[in-house]
Amino acid sequence: MSDLVLVARDEPIAVVTLNRPDQLNALSEPLMEELVERLTELDRDEAIRCIVLAGNDRAFAAGADIGEMATASAMDMLYARRVERWDAIRKLWTPLVAAVSGFCLGGGNELAMSCDLIIASETAKFGQPETSLGIIPGAGGTQRLTRAVGKAKAMDVILSGRFLDAAEAERAGLVARIVPQEAWLEEAKRVAREIASKGPVAQRLAKEAVNRAFDSTLELGLEHERRLLYLAFASEDAGEGLAAFGEKRPPDFKSK
Repeated sequence: MSDLVLVARDEPIAVVTLNRPDQLNALSEPLMEELVERLTELDRDEAIRCIVLAGNDRAFAAGADIGEMATASAMDMLYARRVERWDAIRKLWTPLVAAVSGFCLGGGNELAMSCDLIIASETAKFGQPETSLGIIPGAGGTQRLTRAVGKAKAMDVILSGRFLDAAEAERAGLVARIVPQEAWLEEAKRVAREIASKGPVAQRLAKEAVNRAFDSTLELGLEHERRLLYLAFASEDAGEGLAAFGEKRPPDFKSK
């Protein structure tokens, strides 16, 4: 492995940091490949119950690597299966928190939207400026942004190329929480620890249920939610959590 992606374990959480600061964390093929590998490894580790995905103060990720794209043909893009890496990230079981400071543009915004929630510094800027290059968002930008902020706002951002600051992104529903510039990563880690303290089986099932609401009709979502509720009740964690509540003690979840 290179140093394009850094991993810091602090069980029960891990912090995964994009590490191309001189390129504003542009999402090159090697970086994305390594990112998916690292996240997949952590997803399989039962000791890790929540993951923070971060950039640096200046940028979460300012987009795709334009140099790579400029020399790629349509067939190169197809066979590289580049955008499928965003889908792999979205399908992780472990809750994933995006910690965003500075620029979060293009593929970077699509990467943040592939996470389960976004904690943003007050300096954060979100956008999908691909049409200024003669292309369109292709890793979920036209779909996830529209579902997050609505058609009118998504059309404005994608067609005009303007950026949303943190406050507007929160009002529109893209960002979960805004924090001061000096606290963006620590707050994301605090939220991750809060998430990790809950029943891990229940968290995975709840994440799946919320994603189903995002992707389907209300009727299908409710049907799926009920099945997941029964599955949660069948877990050992559910018995432990309910017993601990009655006994007024902290639960000892085992991910079973």
